[in-house]
Amino acid sequence: MESVRPADIKQAASAQFVGFEIAGQKYLFRIERIQEIITPGSVTRVPDVPAYVVGVSNLRGTIIPVIDLRLLFGLQARESNADTRTIVVNVGNRTMGCMVDAVSQVIRIPVDQIHSTPDTVVADRQRSVEGFARAGDDLFILLDADSLLDPTGLAGIHRAGVPGVTPSDKAS
Repeated sequence: MESVRPADIKQAASAQFVGFEIAGQKYLFRIERIQEIITPGSVTRVPDVPAYVVGVSNLRGTIIPVIDLRLLFGLQARESNADTRTIVVNVGNRTMGCMVDAVSQVIRIPVDQIHSTPDTVVADRQRSVEGFARAGDDLFILLDADSLLDPTGLAGIHRAGVPGVTPSDKAS
């Protein structure tokens, strides 16, 4: 009979995420959605696309759209710096790049520290915020990559912004 190790139980009771920051706010994507994290490379601008679509990039022979999450969330643009990263996310059969201010960590969070999103915090029909997670003293916004990066919902997310970002944060 195979025994269960305490480490296996601990892993089953937690989930793994990639933590990142935008305008000082901490966010998470589930690690299963992440293909890789890269430094921003050359991006080809595309005419007649929303401002949050920075353009397209050639990722080892695959052309992927690159979305600036700052602009998607209605925040002021910021020049790329040494901390800026592009998180390459797989959503369904699509691969997209998400520019963020910084990637902070890969983190395992116990499931009892992940809380669903209160209805009062989520805009109508906008379910890109999956919930909130606590890790130590930090509170993260857990983003649902499928909803967030669904092409039919991007404009609505852009108009609504994202919970946790207040108008005073928009200049950051």
